Amino acid sequence: MTRVLESGRAGAARGKADHLVIFLHGYGANGADLLGLAQPLGPHMPGTAFLAPDAPERCEGVPFGFQWFPIPWIDGSSEEQSEAGMRRAVDDLNAWLDAVLAEEGVAPENVILFGFSQGTMMALHVAPRRPAPVAGVVGFSGRLLAPETLEDEAVSRPPVLLVHGDADDVVPVESLPEAGNALSGAGFEVYAHVMKGTGHGIAPDGLSVALAFMRERLGIDGLD
Repeated sequence: MTRVLESGRAGAARGKADHLVIFLHGYGANGADLLGLAQPLGPHMPGTAFLAPDAPERCEGVPFGFQWFPIPWIDGSSEEQSEAGMRRAVDDLNAWLDAVLAEEGVAPENVILFGFSQGTMMALHVAPRRPAPVAGVVGFSGRLLAPETLEDEAVSRPPVLLVHGDADDVVPVESLPEAGNALSGAGFEVYAHVMKGTGHGIAPDGLSVALAFMRERLGIDGLD
């Protein structure tokens, strides 16, 4: 049985959105952590609703923090627990996405999955395995899980933008070309941007590149 994900919202009202941007937060954070990005993005993305679910599990030792799945080298969990947690979180996220798209009346081709860190891992894993392709995936500061299974398991291939800071000491910047090469090899259209002098975060130049990518993929034209 899937777990219900609680989510925050900004932008277009429920049932009135032409497009959706789904923010998937990182380990130990929550949906509100990324939902603040709706403020700079919203004026350039009219008709867009921004949704940010909390991951399904509380993150031990982090007040108000959540995790999509355990990370062994951080929390001491086993690889088996991490893999089982990831599989369960994938089911939870897919069920939530199905419900949201039905409630909002928005087709998958008008949806962007926007992940950060562990949220990027979820977005890059879930999007290719959903039968109906989303408009695109934006992945900040993350990595691709199980790249060896991607080509065989992918049933849709949305375009992907990978963004990473070259001073990231949490998820090494080398994760970007590793993910990009695996995605390209599996037939995905991949774009990349490296944020100079940026650690594990989202810098203004990276957000600008993400905005341009999202507007193009959602067909939002004619704005400054």
